[in-house]
Amino acid sequence: MRIRIVDAFTDRPFAGNPAGVLLLDSFPDDGRLQKIALEVNHAETAFAHPLPEGGDADWALRWFTPATEVAMCGHATLATAHVLHTTGAHEGPVRFATRSGVLIATPGEDGSVTLDFPTAPLTPVDAPEGVAEALGARPHAVFDTGPNIGDLLVELADEKTVRGLDPNHRALAAYSERGIIATAPAEDPSRGYDYVSRCFFPNVGIDEDPVTGSAHTALAPHWSARLGRPDLTGLQASPRSGRVRTVLRGDRTLLGGRAVTVIDGELLA
Repeated sequence: MRIRIVDAFTDRPFAGNPAGVLLLDSFPDDGRLQKIALEVNHAETAFAHPLPEGGDADWALRWFTPATEVAMCGHATLATAHVLHTTGAHEGPVRFATRSGVLIATPGEDGSVTLDFPTAPLTPVDAPEGVAEALGARPHAVFDTGPNIGDLLVELADEKTVRGLDPNHRALAAYSERGIIATAPAEDPSRGYDYVSRCFFPNVGIDEDPVTGSAHTALAPHWSARLGRPDLTGLQASPRSGRVRTVLRGDRTLLGGRAVTVIDGELLA
């Protein structure tokens, strides 16, 4: 069984967010998928198989963290599309059948991939008691992101505060289904990004996710409303770091980025 490790939302190896990608003939049982994801031990491992021609989608796609299956994952979708396009397994836009509906990935002439994802509905909420202490910073505003991603979006004072976070991951687990998206405006937009974020997902076994495509379906509407532009670039300021281009189109958000295959091997077990 062939397995690839792909760094997503980056144009160089050992940055961005690594994902395992396995192209299969069909899905084995869920227990085996979970064991493979635990063995890979990256934020997500993507499993895909081709679907019959003439349907609504071209490939079935599922994502597993080392601990559980998730309903949406941006970086592993980008990584899967990258593998399909660079290996010739699929040409042109690819439609993925997922737990979040049909998601489309379109290759660009420059080697980038653009994902078409549902925009997360943002609902302002009061900051839960204790979340400031768990996160290590006091929120300026807090939003529920809806069922697709299941996070709290927490706006903080500034970029320095986001970069300096050292949260209590166990305590953060109490405040949302998946975790916390911490964000702030860019200190200096001339550096090529409009806002920063960091993502903490203890409830799915990921203390800090390096670059989170799905989180940007909430970050895009939040910052597009604040900054008055539909086209933005977000920097996820994790230790590996990565940039996500976002274009808000009403109930859909386009996520753009590049990917690099760093390992191509065989799963023997």
